[in-house]
Amino acid sequence: MTLAVKPRSGLLVVLSAPSGGGKTTVIRRLLQDQTLPLNYSISLTTRPRRSNEQEGVDYYFVDEPEFKRRISAGEVIEYEEVHGHLYGTPRQPIECALKDGRILLFDIDVKGALAIRAAYPEQSLLIFLQPPSLEELRRRLLDRGSEPIAIVNKRLQRVDMEMEMAGRFDDVIVNDQLERTIARVQEIVRKRFAVAAISSIPPQRQKRGVKGARYRKNNTGEVS
Repeated sequence: MTLAVKPRSGLLVVLSAPSGGGKTTVIRRLLQDQTLPLNYSISLTTRPRRSNEQEGVDYYFVDEPEFKRRISAGEVIEYEEVHGHLYGTPRQPIECALKDGRILLFDIDVKGALAIRAAYPEQSLLIFLQPPSLEELRRRLLDRGSEPIAIVNKRLQRVDMEMEMAGRFDDVIVNDQLERTIARVQEIVRKRFAVAAISSIPPQRQKRGVKGARYRKNNTGEVS
């Protein structure tokens, strides 16, 4: 009898952190891992493009009327206004990743992360990267040098809310040492993806495999 094997389900891995928390750096390193089928979820935004950003690589940059058109058309699964600009997650890449059994990495804020979980509760994994301290976070934002001090202070005002919502994530990692943080995220993702692979095997197939192993003979002719 031929059994129809259910395709491996994909996994939605959401990394969130306060601005300057290091999530973008961690995601870029994760995408270099060739042992997992990783892809990056590119968000929509209405904010201006920074000098070091590329269209279709870091974000899809659109104006506000186009953003709202996509919301009305059901093409955006979650969105939020942050610091005066709209950010959102396109729906189609998510559906494709889940269907193809791939891992999709998200670099979005805490509210967006919880919206992803609400839409895909069985296929999502939420990881929060916690800065070592508020002082260190402020230093990172200032060292980045891409925004005026008023914007930096505005970002810091969200930290208390973000830290409170981190308690609803699956894992919280203090990002005080980059290599250790990356290794920990990789470990968490591999374990969760392995569970998704096992759960995609039909129960009948799992039972037959166990029964067959019980009566299989080894090379010496003994029953194992």
